Amino acid sequence: MNKEWPLWEVFVRARNGLAHKHAGSVHAADARMAIEAARDTYTRRMEGVSLWLVPSASIVASDPGEAGSLFEPAADKVYRHPTFYSIPENIKNI
Repeated sequence: MNKEWPLWEVFVRARNGLAHKHAGSVHAADARMAIEAARDTYTRRMEGVSLWLVPSASIVASDPGEAGSLFEPAADKVYRHPTFYSIPENIKNI
């Protein structure tokens, strides 16, 4: 029997309107324990307003060796890049 608790990846949102960012990971027996451990570890000084936790085993990642063939088709789709829009200076966090 595996005696080690599952690993959870922790994502913290620093303020409303910003994206969640990966902060680290915690070991926990279940989701509630993972949230509490993440809160205690990564937001001790009120650094966040929201936590996302994902079991590490559920994360699927691309192979860095396949980056060229995976991302190359997007290079010819310039309309997907927001370079055609001007953003007013008073707009933050876009």
